[in-house]
Amino acid sequence: MAVEPGVIRWYSPDPRGIIPLDTFRAPKRLGRVMRQGRFETRVDSDFPAVIRACADRQDDEGSWIDEEIVASYCALHDAGIAHSVETWQDGALVGGLYGIAIGGAFFGESMFHRVTDASKVALVTLVERLRERNYRLLDTQWVTDHLLQFGAIEIPRRRYLRLLNEAITIDATFA
Repeated sequence: MAVEPGVIRWYSPDPRGIIPLDTFRAPKRLGRVMRQGRFETRVDSDFPAVIRACADRQDDEGSWIDEEIVASYCALHDAGIAHSVETWQDGALVGGLYGIAIGGAFFGESMFHRVTDASKVALVTLVERLRERNYRLLDTQWVTDHLLQFGAIEIPRRRYLRLLNEAITIDATFA
């Protein structure tokens, strides 16, 4: 995370937030939204736009995503390590998320929405993709009220590291 210009810090929270892929649940209302077909989802079609939209999402302290982080993650995307799941509506990017895929682990970094439910649709699409491709771990770093509705939990570092070590040995392909 960029805490000030030119200063990037590594964070490893304890406890750690994850969404167990086997118990992930989407709210019923969101299932109806997805069946209505209001959104189109894409993967990796505009990674730079997704990370920039996440960076533009400001809170009281500003964004933790600075230009150095944007450039770094875009390089990781070019190398096939960072990926985006995008939600589009009428040809416009209206929501999405991005993260890192290593072995059978996906590390969610940030998400955004410009239209209600757009980031949630991206998250459901991500989980479906991870399940289809034999992923074992969806790391969210922290548990937020937003992620609780999908079954996010906190686990101690020791358990997280055990799950992580198992997941990164899995031969899974995101693309």
